[in-house]
Amino acid sequence: MPGSTVTPPRRLTCAPSRAARELGLKRGEFDLAVHLGRIRTVPDEDGGGRRVARAEIDRLCSAENFPETLQGDVATVGTAAGAALLRVPTGRFTRLARLGLVAPVKLYVNRYRAVVWLYLAAELRQFGADGKRADLLTGRMPEELRGRLGAGLDLRPRNWRGRHLGFLLRQTDDPWERAGAVAAFLDPAHVADVVPDAHERAHLNRFRPGPPVHGRPGSPSAHLAEKIMTADQQDEIGWLRSELARVVDEARAQRSAPRSVAPVVQPPPRPAPVTAHSKAATPRCGPPAARAPERPRGLLDRLRGGSTRRARARALRLEGPEQALLDDRHEQAPLSVVDTTAGQPAATGRDR
Repeated sequence: MPGSTVTPPRRLTCAPSRAARELGLKRGEFDLAVHLGRIRTVPDEDGGGRRVARAEIDRLCSAENFPETLQGDVATVGTAAGAALLRVPTGRFTRLARLGLVAPVKLYVNRYRAVVWLYLAAELRQFGADGKRADLLTGRMPEELRGRLGAGLDLRPRNWRGRHLGFLLRQTDDPWERAGAVAAFLDPAHVADVVPDAHERAHLNRFRPGPPVHGRPGSPSAHLAEKIMTADQQDEIGWLRSELARVVDEARAQRSAPRSVAPVVQPPPRPAPVTAHSKAATPRCGPPAARAPERPRGLLDRLRGGSTRRARARALRLEGPEQALLDDRHEQAPLSVVDTTAGQPAATGRDR
């Protein structure tokens, strides 16, 4: 009977890491392509993270000029390279970004704890090709814009927050997850004001994403990332609060948050006062009581202790044969005294 080979069925989806390799992208470029909507993902049937359908990979691979077109769509540049693309000085490019005319798409904190903003190269080329923006690239900047810059205007964090919120909302249709994405850009005090129920806030925080900048918790980089992630302008805070209230109402209508009962933590019992009766009732076989800490010794105490130890050591040494000699000194013959003036010559100058 001829043997038959069973070919395992081809999986309809693959993990993001495998999809990035097949598409010729780095993992950061793949994540950015997903955020920009260039690559569509589907939820994992096993309850894990999102995956990429095999049909989506085939569609991208069959596109014209693959993978150069896809790689060009997700290419990012910093301030210096962005200024070179627009053919403007670095200072002018920074002013354009602070005014919100070009919006960053990514960020990271370098080793000097400075924020580095990254921009889409394709968007910068489109901005430079727009003839209506030529006066902003070459010529003197209008007085109104220069006044805003002088007042300290910097829209780079706000523009990044707006783009990143759109990325997060595009990845899910679950109302509680969408509410968690909106709450990620608000201070916890504002979230507690909009969502006063503690059980709903606990359920909301399960879906609250953290900053995209990685850092050790409590480190300066982590604090800086949290500061950038949190809205700090009143109009932006007001819009996020209203959006959070709307999304939470939709989530409540679809399904309520679980009402988990937190265990009540009992305070530790207070020790009973120590009395004479309790001391007498304490068994002698119990653990020894803690000794009180010794008072630090001063210089005078150390000198007294040293003299006491030296006297004790001399007393121990005198208990031997030397002590017997001292005790029999009344039996010893007296020492003879020689009269140098009668039988000895006078001392010389050398002996004086």
